[in-house]
Amino acid sequence: MKTIKGVFTIFKQNLAAIYDAQETEAITLMVLTEILNSSKATIKAFPENELTLTQQEEANNILTQLKTGKPLQYALGYAEFYGLKYLVNPSVLIPRSETEELVQWALESVAGGGGPGSGLNILDIGTGSGCIAISLKKNLPAANVSAIDISADALQTAKENAKLNEVDINFIEADILNIKSEIEIPKSEIIISNPPYVTLLDKTQMHTNVTNFEPHAALFVPEDDPLLFYKAIADFAVGNLEKDGLLFFEINESLGKETVALLESKGFKDVELRKDMSGRDRMIRTTK
Repeated sequence: MKTIKGVFTIFKQNLAAIYDAQETEAITLMVLTEILNSSKATIKAFPENELTLTQQEEANNILTQLKTGKPLQYALGYAEFYGLKYLVNPSVLIPRSETEELVQWALESVAGGGGPGSGLNILDIGTGSGCIAISLKKNLPAANVSAIDISADALQTAKENAKLNEVDINFIEADILNIKSEIEIPKSEIIISNPPYVTLLDKTQMHTNVTNFEPHAALFVPEDDPLLFYKAIADFAVGNLEKDGLLFFEINESLGKETVALLESKGFKDVELRKDMSGRDRMIRTTK
């Protein structure tokens, strides 16, 4: 593993059972940009460049983790989301590109209001790494952003990410399925959530590097009640979303119609189902 070319060869040989050749190449490139602190273009242009012994050890250490199926982002300790860097570990989900689309939709929805989020109260439910809340605050600096999660470990990571990205977020430890009356959660003009929505049937079709490593409480819902969190958040929003406020959800692509029907049954208006860049029903926006 002395040269860049050698790293590509060894990674390809060792990860063939887990990833296809294209994925392995992309992963190796990301690892090398991190280890060598270099651009992808430079790495591709100089395949004969040699790694120092320390760099070789780092590459080997990451490869050892990847061979177990551990996701690359956990092995590196960070992920990128909406142009920002986030610390990630097995207490939080790895941020996904489709969730970036949800953030984009929320930002577009408040554009043209009274300045960049001035006076807006935003609540992110099930914040995990904090990626939604932090991205919104970064782009709407005048907004007041709160974020709740049931996991103290997840909130600790989210707080570190808020500090890393230099934003001030009000983090609250709470269970949306059982909100205690003494917990103060501000009324909001926007409530946004990417709650657990993966059923056990979905699980059978997922990559083991998700099912074996990412936090199950943030992913899975009972087979017989897949909209459990949507019901709870919708009920919460009935009392905590300001009139004409917006509710945003990332959803299970196979339960779009059911989620729309649920929201309409709770009295929400203008329920809009939107597809992600892959053409899957993935997001909903509705008005109180």
